[in-house]
Amino acid sequence: MNRTIVQANGLYKKYSDGERELTVLKDVDLHIYKGELVSITGPSGSGKSTLLHILGILDSPTKGVLKYDEADISIMSEDEKSTLRNRKIGFIFQFFHLFSELTVIENISLPLMIKNKKRSLSSQEHNFIEQLLQDVGLQDRCLHRPSQLSGGEQQRVAIARALVNNPEIILADEPTGNLDKENRDTIYNLLRNLNNDKGITIVIATHDEAFAKTAPRMFKLVDGYVI
Repeated sequence: MNRTIVQANGLYKKYSDGERELTVLKDVDLHIYKGELVSITGPSGSGKSTLLHILGILDSPTKGVLKYDEADISIMSEDEKSTLRNRKIGFIFQFFHLFSELTVIENISLPLMIKNKKRSLSSQEHNFIEQLLQDVGLQDRCLHRPSQLSGGEQQRVAIARALVNNPEIILADEPTGNLDKENRDTIYNLLRNLNNDKGITIVIATHDEAFAKTAPRMFKLVDGYVI
């Protein structure tokens, strides 16, 4: 068995507005192994995004333990959490989150420049990004801006951006929620290929149960519990 990358035990997430309390996640146990393709499904509002944000250290559980490579997240400083996110985790969101004023190559380069705290890329980094553009089929669109791209192309830019820091794991939150069937199939196939060819661990939260069932391992959120 491959090593465990992410381990969640007894996770709860509660929200309170002062008058009432809503428990979104209840006693969630989850292990994700290196090189896996995992799906998390459930109806809208079931807590998929909340769980993915906790796994991605973008949010904290109300109770429970989350570990990356046996390191307990709860005892890390905010700087240590940020470093872990930058080095090990790539994110893909439903709404792309591209900067409209930047070109494709600039959007992809941005996390790398932030990570290395510099304003320009080395020739090696340029070559790496050009390879990413080829991997996602956008080598002819590198100087276009998001407004000049289709929804499917914008999501492929977001995938390349998620890959630019060589993450161990990619967390994709409804990555095809805004796409038509043709583009949806393209993105799913691209994610499968990244998993198969590059061995990247991928966790996809989706309400598309037909796709979720094609993953080797599927979790379903029902009333806050993971099945």
